[in-house]
Amino acid sequence: MPAIPAESTPAPRPRARRQRVQAAETGMAVLKGLARLGGRASLTAIAAQLDESPAKVHRYLVSLMEEGFVAQEAGTQQYHLGIEALQIGLAAMRQADPLRLSEAALIRLRERLEVTCFVAVMGTRGATIVRIEEPGLPVTVNARVGSVMPLLSSATGRVFLGLLDESSVEALAQEELEMLPPDRRALLDAVDPLGKLREPVRAQDCASVRDTNLKGISAVAAPVRDYTGRVCAVLTALGATGGFDPSIDGPVGRAVREEAAAISALLGYAA
Repeated sequence: MPAIPAESTPAPRPRARRQRVQAAETGMAVLKGLARLGGRASLTAIAAQLDESPAKVHRYLVSLMEEGFVAQEAGTQQYHLGIEALQIGLAAMRQADPLRLSEAALIRLRERLEVTCFVAVMGTRGATIVRIEEPGLPVTVNARVGSVMPLLSSATGRVFLGLLDESSVEALAQEELEMLPPDRRALLDAVDPLGKLREPVRAQDCASVRDTNLKGISAVAAPVRDYTGRVCAVLTALGATGGFDPSIDGPVGRAVREEAAAISALLGYAA
């Protein structure tokens, strides 16, 4: 008689594997819940944040403490993020380059809207373009990498002026204001010109212009924020006024604000 083959060892049951995955997901949920509470909270607060029982959350906290992701303060008994969580956060921050993260957003905006779009940072001379994407038929405008956008008349500059509260920005704006020709200066508020330019930007968290920087050119810009909330860059789209809607709730305005918010989230900013 032919030999009966021995039964092979059964593969791990999918259910057991799924249970391990669920355990990992719950552990990550506990960490994220603690982070959302500011990185320090009581067991009761964490359990309420996750809508889980304190006993269940406590089991996961103990495991996370053993691995160094969570620590507990002896005096208050509150839990806080541990050294391993800090190391992961620092590693993520080192990779969080707003210029690198903005490249995909620029390409999406160019392809989706067929507009010129760029990212600018605040340099020593002002709002400086560092990345730019142009459609097949670019708008004829002197905007290139290295170009410095005016703080008072460009959408890019107004975002920095309105949302970056730094003395260097104020000084550059004052210098620019003093150099304006009389006819351009007459268009600004006589009592507080910089304050009046800041008001709509702070109210809307973005800026739009129509024919203010260059005749026939309109633009909309939105801030990119780092994990502290500081404006570290500005995302801008521009086009010929006749076929470009610079309203913040228009298609271009919504797309620019959404992409800027997405970049900010990748940088660790929580709105």
